[in-house]
Amino acid sequence: MNHTTKGRCGGYHSVVCIKQVPDTKKVTGDAMKADGTINRAALPAIFNPEDRNALEAALKIKEECGGTVSVITMGLPKACDILRTALMCGADRAYLLTDRAAAGSDTLATSYILSQAVRSLKPDMVFCGRQAIDGDTAQVGPQIAEKLDFAAITYLEDIEMDGDFAVATRDIGTGIEKDRVKLPALFTVTEKFGELRPMDVKRVMKYKRAKAPVENGGVALDGDLAIGQLSCADVGCEPDRCGFAGSPTNVNKIVSVVLAGGDFREVEPTEEGIGSLVAELVADHTIG
Repeated sequence: MNHTTKGRCGGYHSVVCIKQVPDTKKVTGDAMKADGTINRAALPAIFNPEDRNALEAALKIKEECGGTVSVITMGLPKACDILRTALMCGADRAYLLTDRAAAGSDTLATSYILSQAVRSLKPDMVFCGRQAIDGDTAQVGPQIAEKLDFAAITYLEDIEMDGDFAVATRDIGTGIEKDRVKLPALFTVTEKFGELRPMDVKRVMKYKRAKAPVENGGVALDGDLAIGQLSCADVGCEPDRCGFAGSPTNVNKIVSVVLAGGDFREVEPTEEGIGSLVAELVADHTIG
């Protein structure tokens, strides 16, 4: 990807929202709990794929224009795994937002909590993956932008900087669109932006023991490079907007779908063959 950039003095501070998600390629019958939430303990956890692309977008801007990259995730302490990966790839600071008050958050509550955390970091730009593979809603990024009153650019495939503006190339389904947007702004990124760069060996050695909790995120304490830990209260969240209390989404029913093969009949790809098939489907009331 070739960028023509006209950055600004001091570069840009980018915040990337990342998520550790269950590997949906390994879903079993134990994937859901009775209350309709995901049983994360039953599935291996991975770095959400399009969040990796979002991190790459932020790192490219840092590389070309200068500045810093902060990453934040909301989840259990195990989510430090992906924060360490982000630091090893080039992020400057990492934050784990973990709190029992956030348990059971739907997209509305999640976007509220994350928007409060992002606001406290005072970014020029926010990057999110287009969607997370455990929900596929694509709602959290735009909802964060709405709560921050940032412009939202979705389906990002490329980006160029021009002072206090970003020129974003995005997929609109029927083609490509270029938007010039004033910062601060939020971007949701697709896999088309490009894969996350490999981890740097020196950074692997530096951050392999990075952990939470500590009080001063990203600062070395007693020789250990630390991951900053935040709570909902730390970022100024209202309790009734977090977790189950702030989540109007209700799961009515969960059905485990098992696909199984059965009898089949090959239909000739001709007008006569297709006409015969349609007639049979109408006769047995499958259609019509």
